[in-house]
Amino acid sequence: MKILLRILLYCFSALIILCAMLVFFGVGDKPELAVGWSPTRDDLVRAKKILHEGSKTKPDEIGIIELTEADLNLAGNYLLNRYRKSAADLDFKNDELRFKVTMALPENSLGKYLNISFRLGNVTGNDLPVITKFKAGKLLLPAKLATFVIDAIIQHSSLNEYFILATRPLKAVKIDAEKLTITYYPNKDTLIQARNFLTHTGDNSALNIYQQKLADIVAKHNPEWRLSLADLLRPLFELAYQRSTLETAIEENRVVISAINDYVNKQETKKLLSTPESTPVTGQQYAAFLYKRIDLAQHFIGSAALTASVNKQAAQIAGEEKELSDAHGGSGFSFIDLAADKAGTRFGEMATSSPENARKMQKAMSGIKDYSDFMPDPRDLPEHMNEVDFKQRFESVNSPVYQEISKQIDARISATPIYNAE
Repeated sequence: MKILLRILLYCFSALIILCAMLVFFGVGDKPELAVGWSPTRDDLVRAKKILHEGSKTKPDEIGIIELTEADLNLAGNYLLNRYRKSAADLDFKNDELRFKVTMALPENSLGKYLNISFRLGNVTGNDLPVITKFKAGKLLLPAKLATFVIDAIIQHSSLNEYFILATRPLKAVKIDAEKLTITYYPNKDTLIQARNFLTHTGDNSALNIYQQKLADIVAKHNPEWRLSLADLLRPLFELAYQRSTLETAIEENRVVISAINDYVNKQETKKLLSTPESTPVTGQQYAAFLYKRIDLAQHFIGSAALTASVNKQAAQIAGEEKELSDAHGGSGFSFIDLAADKAGTRFGEMATSSPENARKMQKAMSGIKDYSDFMPDPRDLPEHMNEVDFKQRFESVNSPVYQEISKQIDARISATPIYNAE
């Protein structure tokens, strides 16, 4: 019995050493890929379409998805940048799928970036691909050893639930020179769980707590007065400050922003972020306002939610493209709406950029007086411009006159108390 126990302890110690080696050799101060993914609007639309491709298949029916190299790069970068500033490079060669991944890390004594690369390939007698090569930084590990270490890390961490969820429906994955072909057979529960995982980063139990807080606020609101967005943000961030620690502040802020966005934008939330079903705010509903305008509150919190869920570049592109689209036949291009988008992007970035900033945001938002503390007054800016008017006055978003107004908006945002304190 002692010998058996000793062997188990040796195996466990070896596993810890191997994991430490992966971290030590994979972490460094130089990124192997340049981080800072800057997607276009079409990139975002395509990435979300790829990740939701499986939802077209009815439960208990066989589905087939074919993904090109471009598809995989879009989906990979979209997913990675939901959590940290990252870069992924995927390509096909010799019937293998080769991955290179660089991820920016929180402040630590080892290094700023995690660099790993590996290859997946099909082997005879196995319907799913296996690791054929693995490198952590400069450390090259035998494929079987790398597979063993990765499996052990997954099984003994919170990743195990997601790994099971992702692989449960898979029946076969074939890699050839041009595409990845996935054959899957999902059931209803798996589809629902997969949708929730891919479209939301928060804890549903925490989300329900904040939605209940929102319901209480709305129930006590005086209908004779407009409901200010500040009246929603202040108490929820105060609650977040009480509930979270330095380690959990970023995720708590994401959940707060998501809960408020769910309420303010209602159906638009599903179109923008495809958030999962959760406990809705019941009872009387009131529109939220910024400077006596509902649309400003919607733009602000929508951009904050997009930034917290994906990244700053995605939110900026989405906001600008939305206004250009409005110029073609909607309500017209509006620098006022764009200012709300920019302020919301800055808000979402500051709330989730680092644990320290997340805690500062919670404390600062707990003491705001009104919405002017986080949103400058944009009502003197040009708006309601159709495509012809916009081109006559500003030519394009790259023109000097357009960039000058954009800089003015940025300066106003920086001067407000919340961002000035940053």
